[in-house]
Amino acid sequence: MANLNTPLVLDMKDVVIVKPSKPTPSDLLSLSTIDSDPVLNILCHTIYVYQANLDSPNGQLDPAHVIKEALSKVLVYYYPLAGKIVTLDDGKLGINCNADGVPFLEASANCELSSLHYLEGIDVPTAQKLVFDNPSQDKNSHHPLAFKVTKFLCGGFTIGMGLSHSVCDGFGASQFFRALAELACEKREPSVKPVWERERLMGTLLKEPLQFPIDETSRAVSPFWPTKEISHECFNLNGKSIQRLKMELMKESDDVKESFTTVETLGAYVWRSRARALELNSDGKTLLGLTVGVRRLLDPSLPEGYYGNAIVGSFVVLTVKELDERPLSEVVKLIKESKKLPSNNEYIRNSINMLETMRQRNIRIGGTGASVVLTDWRQLSLLEEVDFGWKASVNIMPVPWNMFGYVDLCLFLPPSNLDPSMKGGVRVFVSLPKASMPKFREEMEALKLIRVDEGSI
Repeated sequence: MANLNTPLVLDMKDVVIVKPSKPTPSDLLSLSTIDSDPVLNILCHTIYVYQANLDSPNGQLDPAHVIKEALSKVLVYYYPLAGKIVTLDDGKLGINCNADGVPFLEASANCELSSLHYLEGIDVPTAQKLVFDNPSQDKNSHHPLAFKVTKFLCGGFTIGMGLSHSVCDGFGASQFFRALAELACEKREPSVKPVWERERLMGTLLKEPLQFPIDETSRAVSPFWPTKEISHECFNLNGKSIQRLKMELMKESDDVKESFTTVETLGAYVWRSRARALELNSDGKTLLGLTVGVRRLLDPSLPEGYYGNAIVGSFVVLTVKELDERPLSEVVKLIKESKKLPSNNEYIRNSINMLETMRQRNIRIGGTGASVVLTDWRQLSLLEEVDFGWKASVNIMPVPWNMFGYVDLCLFLPPSNLDPSMKGGVRVFVSLPKASMPKFREEMEALKLIRVDEGSI
């Protein structure tokens, strides 16, 4: 990520604890098997950027006050988020719904948002100043939610939300954030009521030995991993570049009926680019995992309003040599086929049982460089629909999450609303060993130069 010329200096108020505005149930709630996956037990920070808008309904108001008041109201509905995450006697995670409240920090910046390019291309140390990583005083329990609202000289502001991935997946987080925005705009109640029902996604211990897509003996290795020097970067790919890649791959597949989605196409390209940048050994195995939402795929489906983790993985495994040398259109077809797996109820249930078995046997999966887990945020509508009374946000930016050792996670983000040339485009957010990022950057630049008539991939 680029270094910005303006050093960001913040004047911060004292931390306040925002509690529900009305009495809420006092419960000890179990989280599901998916929620209890140790990989997800982190606070995921995301920054939402709002321009000043004096003509909008809340334009003259203090955004920190508006959001604090709305948070107090929304916690009546999402009262578990005002509690503490705890470990239950059976080792699963749960929430002690004690209405402890949500840590909330208000800050004022010394500059205008435009001087930070509305966070486009922001460097990680600067981004980290705009979120509140609230350390818990109690090692046995921690807050699932924290907020930081930073006001800028221009009247614009950022909302830094830290939300535990153990409590919400991306869909659940966007449902909560939309509810918060609705109450900030004086709606009486959220349009979608939250539903807990975590017992629907409880797994059972598998008796047979676990079969993993790749194991330690066969997985590819990189000369650049492990390392503590990790680079985080966001690459902008416009709609034209992606469309040219799709056309080239459809032409290469020689099947006029074939159609490829952006996730399939770009997923294959990013997977191959990562393998090249990491210089993975050619006879080792590499994995691409897609996170697939299963709310509607389960039979019976989960109710509207379910905000827990309802995701499973679909996987493709190849040797590095196959990934590098096969026509990319073939790799795209394998990804397309893998996406069909979670439409099978048995596959979903087996995935959940596998997670439960791994948890009980204390089997952990860390970052290896040989795998990449791809998550697509573009369908969450976080830029188009979330209006706190200042109109929709103009940008959204995740702060790097320590999931899979950073390096095995890749996010597809919607483009910011400030650059018309990026309409229909995708921002690819990756974390890689510092030594391998230049090669990955080169691969991303090459994508912009593809010409369909040249067969240049």
